[in-house]
Amino acid sequence: MTDDAESAERTATGWIVLVYRVPSEPTRLRATVWRRLKALGAIYLQNSVAALPDDVASERALRKLRHEILELGGTAALLRSEVLAGEAGIVLAFQDARTDEYEEIIDRCQGFLRELEKEYTESHFSYAELEENEVDHTKLVNWLEKVQTRDRFGAPKRAEAEEAVASCAAALEEYAARVYAEEPEGH
Repeated sequence: MTDDAESAERTATGWIVLVYRVPSEPTRLRATVWRRLKALGAIYLQNSVAALPDDVASERALRKLRHEILELGGTAALLRSEVLAGEAGIVLAFQDARTDEYEEIIDRCQGFLRELEKEYTESHFSYAELEENEVDHTKLVNWLEKVQTRDRFGAPKRAEAEEAVASCAAALEEYAARVYAEEPEGH
């Protein structure tokens, strides 16, 4: 790719980059850092080099994680970066990570709907089941909101995930109506 083409592909996004090293033992330390970065929506550029789009929230979160890494006996540097070449690949990796998360939400929604269908088929319309389903639905809604917050570039599966969670809400409403229809008179 020529320098002009590279310049044209740039999205003018700044990045916050965390370069770190944690002790190899115990392995839970590496897992802890990996989970925190995953929860933030960071992508790995290489082993122990993670990036997030540059904004105040990302910087604050990575500063906190850097401090935790240092407390774990590791080393860490936090850098602000502008990509000179290859940013489209970084944005694509960021998009792919969000798409994977949206696909997982869609899969969970399909499982949620299958479970409700099973309960419809077996006429298991109870308050306990309703409460359990409401808790599961709330988890789906919260999860979707977290992924949407991390989705800075509009990943392709976002609308499909939103529709899947909305269909779960509609199915839950129908289930609730059946629970209330089964309620004995005078209660």
